[in-house]
Amino acid sequence: MRLPNETFSYPYPHPAVTTDVVVFTIRDNRLSLLLVRRADPPFANRWALPGGFLDIGEDLDACAARELAEETGIDGVYLEQLFTFGATQRDPRERVISVAYYALIPEHTLPSPPRAADDACDINWFEFELLPQLAFDHAEIIEKAHQRLVAKLDYSSIAFQFMNHTFTLSELQCVYETLLNQPLDKRNFRKRILSLDLIEETGKLRRTGKHRPAREYRVKHPERVEIIK
Repeated sequence: MRLPNETFSYPYPHPAVTTDVVVFTIRDNRLSLLLVRRADPPFANRWALPGGFLDIGEDLDACAARELAEETGIDGVYLEQLFTFGATQRDPRERVISVAYYALIPEHTLPSPPRAADDACDINWFEFELLPQLAFDHAEIIEKAHQRLVAKLDYSSIAFQFMNHTFTLSELQCVYETLLNQPLDKRNFRKRILSLDLIEETGKLRRTGKHRPAREYRVKHPERVEIIK
């Protein structure tokens, strides 16, 4: 039985914990990621994901949001916990476990230009297919985040997190095609999207070039990602 005020000494080592954030957006119809250039060792001058160490009195979600804001100036975006990475040699400094997140940002809300802060000496957007050499195991984290994102297209409304406040069905289809890296049948795509009852017409039309005006839509509940299966 534990007595009042009794203290214990635990013989087990305590690994450090970090959070790393994969920030996705779509720029010029290409899936892109935001990376920071590390100012300090290890991997000084190497590109990496925004992230850092968990404070002792901080929860994981708060740490991910704080590190993202401190290193990139981005806050108030959709963040979802992805996976825990704990290979023993993933960080040369000490035993470090990273809880990874991914963030989705519509292009129209991007900071222009993005600003580096905290311990990052530079910051930039990179196309998913043209990433530089990365620090730590961040290439593995990015691949896992991309797999999760693509998988969730089939059973959730996650793609809407990339959309402006109002959009056309053609713009929405372009987002899906960019993420899947393949063309979709226009008629089938529109039929499925409208059957989900996740979007509504704004009552306005939008003309692009010489094409016929297209109906504008908005997401009914943009603040959340809904499961649709």
